Amino acid sequence: MELVRFMQTSVGRAVRVALGVVLIAVGLVLGGGWLALAAVGLVPTIAGSAGLCLLAPLFRAPIRGVHR
Repeated sequence: MELVRFMQTSVGRAVRVALGVVLIAVGLVLGGGWLALAAVGLVPTIAGSAGLCLLAPLFRAPIRGVHR
């Protein structure tokens, strides 16, 4: 539950966006079948940018986090 609380903060959102950008970059640099990694990287990037925590419902927490 602490992880979900952290991911709903501004810092957690920034971490998700950064992780997504890294996944996209690695997928694009390696190319080929690794392009799937770039597609997967879009999920945390978009979710973090929108302020959504997609894991939160699994822990019965609100999908939208608090903005600090």
